[in-house]
Amino acid sequence: MHDIKSIRDNPQAFDAGLARRGLKPLSASLLAIDETRRAAILASEQAQARRNAASKEIGDAKKAKDDARAAKLMAEVAELKTTMPELEAAAKAADEELMKELSAIPNIPFDEVPDGVDEHGNVQHHVFGNKRNYSFAPKLHDDLGTALGYMDFEAAAKLSGARFVVLKKGLARLERAIGQFMLDLHTNEHGYTEINPPLMVRDEVMYGTAQLPKFSADQFRVETEDDQIRNAYVNFDLAKQHILNFAEEKGVQAAREAKHEVLGFEYKQNPDRRWLIPTAEVSLTNLVRESILDEKQLPMRLTALTPSFRAEAGAAGRDTRGMIRQHQFTKVELVSITTPEASKDELERMLSCAEQVLQKLDLHYRVMTLCAGDMGFSSQKTYDIEVWMPGQGDGGMFREISSCSVCGDFQARRMDARSRGPDGKPRFVHTLNGSGTAVGRALIAVMETYQQEDGSIAVPSVLQPYMGGLKVVARD
Repeated sequence: MHDIKSIRDNPQAFDAGLARRGLKPLSASLLAIDETRRAAILASEQAQARRNAASKEIGDAKKAKDDARAAKLMAEVAELKTTMPELEAAAKAADEELMKELSAIPNIPFDEVPDGVDEHGNVQHHVFGNKRNYSFAPKLHDDLGTALGYMDFEAAAKLSGARFVVLKKGLARLERAIGQFMLDLHTNEHGYTEINPPLMVRDEVMYGTAQLPKFSADQFRVETEDDQIRNAYVNFDLAKQHILNFAEEKGVQAAREAKHEVLGFEYKQNPDRRWLIPTAEVSLTNLVRESILDEKQLPMRLTALTPSFRAEAGAAGRDTRGMIRQHQFTKVELVSITTPEASKDELERMLSCAEQVLQKLDLHYRVMTLCAGDMGFSSQKTYDIEVWMPGQGDGGMFREISSCSVCGDFQARRMDARSRGPDGKPRFVHTLNGSGTAVGRALIAVMETYQQEDGSIAVPSVLQPYMGGLKVVARD
């Protein structure tokens, strides 16, 4: 989230940054809301101060036996008691409106980020390795996996629908081996602390890393029947022109017994609702929410190997074949919490850590610097690592396998995550996140890169210890 004071101090720079994101100027409308908010807060504070002063004056007037003045002051206090809640409500409403507007605005790109509106504006940073030559036409991973009998999309569809997969035997073990290898590399060699976080989180946690409210349609929401009943639109009051929530008035059990028709759902803060994490970034980053760290604890580097869940609401029709774009996938996440002075260097370090995964697997890849129009919502700068998959497209294709981003204090403001330096003053930390890497896509890259003419998969040497020494995944 943006700092309104920073926008107030330099609205032109803010609008220029938004323009690079393809957005219209917003500083004027934000500052108008801010002006209303500040005026409402001032009016509320002045009313409170006047009430306190008048209450003291009443005591003085009574001591002086000035009954007329005391009565006048008491009437003034009574009036202030009536108007103060309205002033406080106006200040709260203006503050909530400003927070709502700010929460929907993406981060501002660094000056060094290339201009562009989509992936065509991304710039190649560097390349590792070369394309392999094959004496046969490389196959797609799903053709390989299906022929082996170890990749079953039909069984997954019976269980869960489209965009799920059942892995078996050698491929199930190979995916597990890849995840374990990555986790061991990052904890043993790169200094990350392993975390096993919850996979379901509250509204405010998703809000903290900016998945909510803007991207709610991309997430999987988990609610019990009671939660659904609490949030059901059950009755529309024509006279008052608003929705009445039967469950809030009568209780959940009464609503269930009444069997009112459920007409829809109301999006609002719900302490009982949970969301399946789209990435462990959500859980790991929020570990420092609502806290003030000692800067001696920084940088804090965290990693986790978890399932991730994405509705992919905006990806209809894209990459529907195979395992490229799944609703459920496994990923090793990297998160860093650091100081403002160190965050840019930390991004380069994180990128290097993610790259070493692919280097040790001897996979051909390239690193792209994303343009302003293609970066994620929270990012100030992002590197994408794209791995070469020889079975994709006509003659192979680069596919994203990792994104490493620095977010500045954008997420920290939403989480209220701060640190205290030598001067004792708290300030917002900077957060970074990256894939270290996506396990499913690494599996695909290994399958397609290491495929043999007979359809078997050679196991990269670094993974063989995790495979019990197995050197080839072949059909039984």
